[in-house]
Amino acid sequence: MTRLIRSVVLATLLGPVCMAFTGEAAETGKMNVLFIISDDLTATALSCYGNKVCQTPNIDRIAASGTRFTRTYCQGTYCGPSRASFMSGYYPHATGVLGYVSPRPAIGDRATWSEHFKNAGYYTARVSKIYHMGVPGGIEKGTDGADDPASWTEKFNSQGPEWKAPGKGETLEGNPDGKKPVVGGNTFVVVEADGDDLVHSDGRTAAKAVELIEKHKDDTFWLGVGFVRPHVPFVAPGSYYPPFLPYSRMKLPRKVPGDWDDIPKAGINYKTSVNMKMDIRRQKKAVGGYYASVAYMDAQVGKVMAALRDNGLEKKTIVIFTSDHGYHLGEHDFWAKVSLRDESAGVPLIISVPGKKPAVCDSFTELLDLYPTVASLCGLEPQPRLQGKDISRMLDDPGYSVRDTAFSVAPARKGFLLRDDRWAYIQYGENAAGGMELFDMKKDPGQFTNLATDPRFATTAARYRDKLAAKLKEIRDNDLDPPISK
Repeated sequence: MTRLIRSVVLATLLGPVCMAFTGEAAETGKMNVLFIISDDLTATALSCYGNKVCQTPNIDRIAASGTRFTRTYCQGTYCGPSRASFMSGYYPHATGVLGYVSPRPAIGDRATWSEHFKNAGYYTARVSKIYHMGVPGGIEKGTDGADDPASWTEKFNSQGPEWKAPGKGETLEGNPDGKKPVVGGNTFVVVEADGDDLVHSDGRTAAKAVELIEKHKDDTFWLGVGFVRPHVPFVAPGSYYPPFLPYSRMKLPRKVPGDWDDIPKAGINYKTSVNMKMDIRRQKKAVGGYYASVAYMDAQVGKVMAALRDNGLEKKTIVIFTSDHGYHLGEHDFWAKVSLRDESAGVPLIISVPGKKPAVCDSFTELLDLYPTVASLCGLEPQPRLQGKDISRMLDDPGYSVRDTAFSVAPARKGFLLRDDRWAYIQYGENAAGGMELFDMKKDPGQFTNLATDPRFATTAARYRDKLAAKLKEIRDNDLDPPISK
């Protein structure tokens, strides 16, 4: 402990950049944690989840050595509430963090996921986006976004040119006549960029992560590596585009006439082929640009994983790969996130733990489960206040289950999802004032037929409405801890 205190004093005197961290955890032989998170990534874009067009060999290698979860759900279907939730250990409606802010004011002195490890003597660092950070604006400026300084020993931002990158670019959204130049903001833009990987944020993030792994290989660390691709704009070096050219080769999901006729207005996503004015050519180019961004991100994951191998850390490092939420690529003519359909609420999750056999787990899990699970795997003191569940037993027994229902929210739509093996129930407003959706996931896995207003399923809809009310009460009561002051 004396060595830890000495390190902290040195850090105070010399500043975080100059600190030589020697953690208490390193002296006990605890495992490292490498947490890799992609932004706006649908599992269906990964070859280890079955994509035949977009190849992700580096993420596939993590899956080949770990447990690949097939039914993991985020707790918020856009960046801010999702990231605040899994880092704080609370559901969004327990803290009231429903937007793009830090969870710190809500959780007070309760330790975040990485802070819990820091308090146990780990060196903790983030590179780029772990908590919410504006893309592209925050990446262009290199700012901290809704970060939580207490979570880290050190933090690093990775600037990049984003949509301003030189290259061959096109604005796909709101540009039916093709006259609009490449524009910024949360806009569908594809840029086949000039230059190499290090021109862009994710290349710089990988390089910094490699540097930190090399520097802290003799310490014990919790390292968060936040890649911003494939979040729009779809920008990647031109070398990643050939597998997806010509864009006309890209396949779009099945389109069903009248697909929206049986759902409430709130269930129509905020970005659609209609309101974005994207014709079929632009839709296919959006898919190709997204895949190129995924391929670029995957290559950066490979560099970070190579650093683990090169520094002899594979057998002492837990690796987690995931995304903050899913993403629509034209399903139901929806695009991007926010929706509570499976494409948006579901996420990829891979956990690789040294000494454990590779597996595929089909049990329901939530991103909220990561904090208690990884803390348990590393032998840290349990925190019973956490609202997630320890799923570490699934890594030995993939048939084991800790929950029969996953829960997610879309705060901007006042939307809630309960998803179990048979049903997906979506409700807008706590009193269902905005309407309901009910899908039979056995007979209708594509979620095309809303049964919520069908009299034959009135009892089922009412049962899930009651279950949702009970879930929200449970979340807000949180009787494991004194109430959170709002």
